[in-house]
Amino acid sequence: MLARQRQAVILEEARRSGAVRVSDLVARLGVSDMTVRRDLDVLAGRGLVEKVYGGATSVVGKSTDEPGFEAKSVRQLAQKEAIAGLAASLVKPGTAIGLSAGTTTWTLAHALAGVPGLTVVTNSIQVADVLRASTQPDRTVVLTGGVRTPSDALVGPVAVHSLRYLHLDLVFLGVHGMAEGPGFTTPNLTESETDRALVEAGRRLVVLADHTKWGTVGISTIADLDEAHAVVTDDGLSVPAREILADRVGELLIAETAENLEAEEA
Repeated sequence: MLARQRQAVILEEARRSGAVRVSDLVARLGVSDMTVRRDLDVLAGRGLVEKVYGGATSVVGKSTDEPGFEAKSVRQLAQKEAIAGLAASLVKPGTAIGLSAGTTTWTLAHALAGVPGLTVVTNSIQVADVLRASTQPDRTVVLTGGVRTPSDALVGPVAVHSLRYLHLDLVFLGVHGMAEGPGFTTPNLTESETDRALVEAGRRLVVLADHTKWGTVGISTIADLDEAHAVVTDDGLSVPAREILADRVGELLIAETAENLEAEEA
């Protein structure tokens, strides 16, 4: 098991139980005490757990915490690029698609540069800016109105009304978190209403979420797990999370990151 995969398992267990013990992790992962402690150091350095004597405790943000776009854009860059590349392969020329706000959908917008004939509906100022800069002459970009959030999403009654009568082939949804019970969630109550309207406008729903989103729960549910026709995530997702998603969603697509491909080739 690669270090990133071990750390994903440790983080998931810490979030589920509230705390983890080094001795339990040694037995579960089949690695040395020193290896587990190094993994905990990495997670603590990223602010995901807090080390305590004999183990670590979970550091979980409030369900209403909403980082700004710039803060989120520098997180999990390799994973987002891999997810965007795989998601872009699902888009056919000449289709109408929806992109929610978020840094992963923003990365997908870049990956769609070469797809001709697209009509793209989005409530994201950042996504719209990327799409408008495209050299595709036959591309149509529709930006909903609404009130701007810290993540540069346009939300509220105006955005919901503009989506109500649209019919999209495919909707790509970025999420704050995903978990077995709450499903796909957001920390912004108004944004969740707008996202639900976007989901309802599409014939198919594809959720884009890197592995760190698993176990994170925002205050409001956008959609249940089984509403997703597909989830595109990265190869850092733990085996238990993969099993749950594979059982609940239509299709689970795993994007391989460049760093893990290099580790496998070494």
